[in-house]
Amino acid sequence: MSKETKRYFFIFLGFAVLLLFYFMPQVAPAIDPMGKSFELTQSGKAGIGLFLLAGIFWVFEVIPIGVTSIAIGVLQPVFGIREAKDAFRDFMDPTVMFILGSLLVGIAFTQCGITKRVAYKMLVLVGEDTRKILLGVFVLTALLTHVMAHTAVAGAMFPIMMSILALYGGDPTKPSKFGKALFMGMAFSAGAGSICTMMGGARNPAAVGFFKEFTGQDIGFLEFSAALAPFGWITVFLVFFLMITIYKPEKLKVQGLRQRAQVELDKLGPITKQEIFVLAVVGIALCTLIFKQYIPALKSMDRSIPLLAAGLVFFITNILTVKELEKSIPWNIVLLFSGAMSIGFALWQTGAAEWMAVSWLSFIKDAPWLVFLLGISFLVLILTNFIMNVAAISICLPVALVIAKYLGVNPEVVLYASVAMSGMPFLLLIGAAPNAIAYESKQFTTGEFFVTGIPASLAILAMVAILSLTFWPLIGIPAVLS
Repeated sequence: MSKETKRYFFIFLGFAVLLLFYFMPQVAPAIDPMGKSFELTQSGKAGIGLFLLAGIFWVFEVIPIGVTSIAIGVLQPVFGIREAKDAFRDFMDPTVMFILGSLLVGIAFTQCGITKRVAYKMLVLVGEDTRKILLGVFVLTALLTHVMAHTAVAGAMFPIMMSILALYGGDPTKPSKFGKALFMGMAFSAGAGSICTMMGGARNPAAVGFFKEFTGQDIGFLEFSAALAPFGWITVFLVFFLMITIYKPEKLKVQGLRQRAQVELDKLGPITKQEIFVLAVVGIALCTLIFKQYIPALKSMDRSIPLLAAGLVFFITNILTVKELEKSIPWNIVLLFSGAMSIGFALWQTGAAEWMAVSWLSFIKDAPWLVFLLGISFLVLILTNFIMNVAAISICLPVALVIAKYLGVNPEVVLYASVAMSGMPFLLLIGAAPNAIAYESKQFTTGEFFVTGIPASLAILAMVAILSLTFWPLIGIPAVLS
């Protein structure tokens, strides 16, 4: 079967699933433990069918992922799921604008040279020991994802890492244990670091947006980081130990690396006024995000405003130009996030998410809270490896929050566990852009990535249990509401 034949097969399969759910007979209502009945409406059935169509299209990329999102908006009114004005309103949700602002900040960092300066400085500091180089790359990657989208970080780190690999010796296009550890570890660290702040990945503000929509509670920038930064950083160091254990580097030292990094750093010269300006603008934006919940005048301001304002400043001062807007902004990804928000809200507003949640509840209604939390975490972990993490959050989080209400589980714990799992798809390349970027190094196969990701995935599942029993209650987030 040719590639084009397969593409048409999955296009047909997607529409077949949508039509199957649209025309299927009325199903039995879901009954919650209190005896309340939840009907699956015609629009709800079509909504589930549309989500499955989108999932098939996203997984197999039969059309560009952003175009699939456009299809989500178009097909909602066609199949009577929601009116067009409601379906497309979510495309400009403030959460999507927050993502756009994060991308603008990342591009500004790259344009003025801050990213390269930090990377070369790191190499000068860590020296030539391969284990220190790996740890340095992982730590730097994780740090950068605190203020940049992890896709942008992976893209910025890739050429630097290829230079490191070339200095390691031999043909950089041929796989080595060091190369496997370097690139797979970077992808894993990008995911781990990206859960530490709301700026690390699209799924973070998306999850917080859904959480606020469904619970009425808002999660602040600092509050989010306090809960998830320890999770992310423990994972970074676990990734390091995993990589040096499975892929022990052939060499203990990379001769000449420190000198090469110093040469490149010297070429950049002293820090420029432009770099200082960018750092200052981003610093002000971050401070606004962190402290807005403590300043009454700023509480009503949406979190997207500081980052978008920073982007506007960069355009006004010509640090960014229309060229970057047209070529550097991944509009395909922005559209993906828009469509994911749209289908997520569609599932909720049509009652489909609630019906699925209560149906699932019948299987785990007597489960202990920890079993429930790990079950949700496992579901998100599996889904986020097959579909984009924003889409995984958009379907799993509403379901999880409904179940949590009945089991008395703190919704914040559900939020943080879901975000952590959705940020670290360690099994499949399609789970996250850094995975695919790392694969471009040709240092590992998809099979090696999957096998390496199994112990990593089991480790983060275990961490959900450990943190929910220890750390989160210590900072005022008990797992069970009294």
